[in-house]
Amino acid sequence: MHKKYLALALVAAGATVASCRKDDVTAAVEYPAYAEAGSPRVLATAPNGTLLYNGGFGSSIAPDPNDPTVFYLLTDRGPNAAGVAANSIVFGKADFTPQIGKFRMKDGQLTLEQTILLQNAAGQPLTGLPNPAGQGSTGETALGLNGQLLGTSADGIDSEGLVLAPDGTFWVSDEYGPHIAHFDATGKQLERINPFGSGQGGRTLPLVLARRRPNRGMEGLCLTPDGKTLVGLMQSPLYNPSSAAVAGSTVLRVVTFDLASGATKQYAYLLDNPSLTGCSEVAAISNTTFLALERDGLYGGNSTSPATFKKVYKFDLAGATDISDASNTAAGKLYGGLTVEQLKDQAGLTAAGVVPVTKTPVLDLLGSAIAPVYPHDKAEGLALIGNDRLAISNDDDFGVVDNGANGFAPKVLPATGKVDVNRIYFVKLPTPLR
Repeated sequence: MHKKYLALALVAAGATVASCRKDDVTAAVEYPAYAEAGSPRVLATAPNGTLLYNGGFGSSIAPDPNDPTVFYLLTDRGPNAAGVAANSIVFGKADFTPQIGKFRMKDGQLTLEQTILLQNAAGQPLTGLPNPAGQGSTGETALGLNGQLLGTSADGIDSEGLVLAPDGTFWVSDEYGPHIAHFDATGKQLERINPFGSGQGGRTLPLVLARRRPNRGMEGLCLTPDGKTLVGLMQSPLYNPSSAAVAGSTVLRVVTFDLASGATKQYAYLLDNPSLTGCSEVAAISNTTFLALERDGLYGGNSTSPATFKKVYKFDLAGATDISDASNTAAGKLYGGLTVEQLKDQAGLTAAGVVPVTKTPVLDLLGSAIAPVYPHDKAEGLALIGNDRLAISNDDDFGVVDNGANGFAPKVLPATGKVDVNRIYFVKLPTPLR
């Protein structure tokens, strides 16, 4: 085992014991129904006067194991809207740096105590600009607020999954490459892992993951309780071999990455139905069991087009088929000449002899557990606190949405009539998960 990861494993072992001792402390905390990060500062102003806020935290959540009132929240690449030209994207703040916010909860409020800017190995701030061709490109043309071309960045990251490691460092997964990047406690990059071998450190992910649907890459990331394995969850079925070929598919990929050896495994996860936006997050229960957050893209409480699906499932890798491709080909392992995504559903997987992960329902966010209504469209962060409490964060999109005319409009929640802000919802489950 590499000395670096042997040390990490030893720290993790100590953290596992410590976390057991902290259960009583966590149980003593009075968790509100939700805590809100109110009054975010203004990040930028669009030409039409719309305010863009910073805000933007909630793409992922990581509780502090040493303080049950502290939570780390992650932004994505920054406020953006569709441009007029095909595949163009307007960035509300071209030099926005994806970041981790350290928030403290008190009296139902979340206070931002520290901002950790993500940086490359040289300490230069990262941006959310798209990657170049061959290095994780989404095919997007990035534009500034005034229509100027912004170009690409090999270091660009659309951060979506967050892990706070026992040694105080962070692991982040993204929607571009997909990349998994390792950052120290100050936000400086230590390693970047992707399918192309273009990242810092030289370790790679399976080549097939490069066929992720644009902007639906590795949306969720977690670390097993033993500290040995990263587990990533792709948001949507890969375009493998193409978008048309996988129409109606519900097959996602779960990817495990052994920190010591760099070895990977892959498993099939079946979405509830193909109309969903996909899986937004994964959280560890044990070394083989996990939580996944599946959702649609609609607002709760909207009477004209209300959300119908935002659920948390427990899934188990035990007994599932490892669908890894030993040859690491671009299409991955084939079954009767078809990719796993082309098998599309349970019947297709069964016919090919592939056993997906088993999953069971845990929580319906649109049910009575969150009252009077879950108002957001994007439930994206998920964490298990202790044995029986879930923490769920929302992506507020920096308080703006695409106005359909090459610009921005305020993101007003239909259920509240107010601009969306970051919240963490706390739900105590009737049955402990561990």
